Formats: sequence, structure tokens, C-alpha cells
Amino acid sequence: MTNVVVLIKQVPDTWSERKLRESDWTLDRDSADPVLDEINERAVEEALLIKEKNGGEVTVLCAGPDRATDAIRKALSMGADKAIHINDDGMHGSDALQTSWVLAKALGTVEGVELVIAGNESTDGRVGAVPAIIAEYLGLPQLTQLRKLEVEGDTVRGERETDDGVFGLEASLPAIVSVNEKINEPRFPSFKGIMAAKKKPIEVLTLAELGVEGDEVGVSNAASQVTSAAPKPPKAAGEKVADEGDGGSKIAEYLVSQKII
Repeated sequence: MTNVVVLIKQVPDTWSERKLRESDWTLDRDSADPVLDEINERAVEEALLIKEKNGGEVTVLCAGPDRATDAIRKALSMGADKAIHINDDGMHGSDALQTSWVLAKALGTVEGVELVIAGNESTDGRVGAVPAIIAEYLGLPQLTQLRKLEVEGDTVRGERETDDGVFGLEASLPAIVSVNEKINEPRFPSFKGIMAAKKKPIEVLTLAELGVEGDEVGVSNAASQVTSAAPKPPKAAGEKVADEGDGGSKIAEYLVSQKII
């Protein structure tokens, strides 16, 4: 049996217009439709596949405001067994180091956890380091950026694809892994799963209950800060090249001017 915890996050819809709050330059989560991050759906799917093969239990862990419950229910409707929701206003504006510390503290409350699965990066922060930071805090082996994952006995194995080839990774459980978009295709929640999710337990925890002090989190205590931001400029019209027998040369000159070739 393998007890798995999946880290999930509610993010602004990728196709929505995303903005920062001018008051503190943190993400304005009310400006776009909130959804369960797609890479987290794949992480949940992988946990469910492991459960179906080896038995055990799947718990989802999420830090976020009240409405993050919608993302949690989505994961539960896919087949996860239960959830932990860290809901505390003190988390607002926390950076990757602070968020990882809180998640690490929450993982310490889960009894018998053997494997932690996360997405390789969220679509809002794009830091791509939270799983590794948590592993460092907890002293766990980390297998990151995996396109394939397998659990056999007390061992977890995976494949990481890079520009230099495919590397095989292996570690003893307990461990933390992160997966990329090639890991699987997530299942759609069934009607039965959606109805069952309404009855599955969600444990809500505050920072105080996790033993996290107020000065360890929050935008004012973050190690990194955004001091200003400007909207992305509108897309400019492309440059047209009239081919009068020298079109190839003109294109080559343009590519050279842009240092593409």
C-alpha cells in the first residue's frame, strides 16, 4: 500500500486576463476565473494510478482562500480520498520559500505519507522550485521534472527528459516527486465522483494550528518582492517582405538583424 499526498493549487484560468494588485503587486485572484491548475490534474491522476495498482490512500493538500475549495472538490471528484486545506489570510503574498515551509509543516501532520506528488510548476507563479524546496525542508529525496513514474515496494523510479537525453532516477520512499505534462492524460470526473466528492472530508488548518508564526509568511516578510509592473505591450504588426526575386535574401537579413541566425 502506498499513501500519497498530492499538492494542488487553484490558479487564474490561463486564458483569462491576469493582473497584479497595484497596492502590493501580488496576483489579483479576483480578476480571472479560478481553476484547478492543469498540471495538478495530472499529478492527481498519477496518484490515482498508483493507488489503483498498489492500494493505499490519496490525500490532496492545498493552500489558498475560501474559494480554493472548488479546486479541492475537483480533485476529490477525480477520485482522491480526502483533503487538507490551509486557509489563512496570513499566507497572502507569500513567496516560494514561505509557501514551501507551510506546505512542509502541513505534510508533517499527515500520518503514514510515503510519496508526495506535485506538478513541476504552477501556471501563475512559474517558479518550478516548490517541490525541491519542500524536499530540502523535510530531508526527503527528490525526483523532479518526471515524464514517467513507477512505485515498486519501497522504491520510486522515474524518467526525466532533458536536452541531453532521458535520465532514469530512483529513490527510496518516502520521497517527493514532480511531474510534467507528459506524465499522463487526466481522467474526467464522473457524475458519481462529483456527488461523492461532496461527502469527502476536508480538514481546514490555520497557520497557528501548523505552528507557523506570522513573521514567517506574508508579503511583508517575503525574501523577494515586486516593486513595479507594467502591462504587456500590444502585439505589433509583423514586417512584410515583398518578394521581387530577392525575398530569400531579405528574410535572411532580417533573421541576422534579430540575431536569430
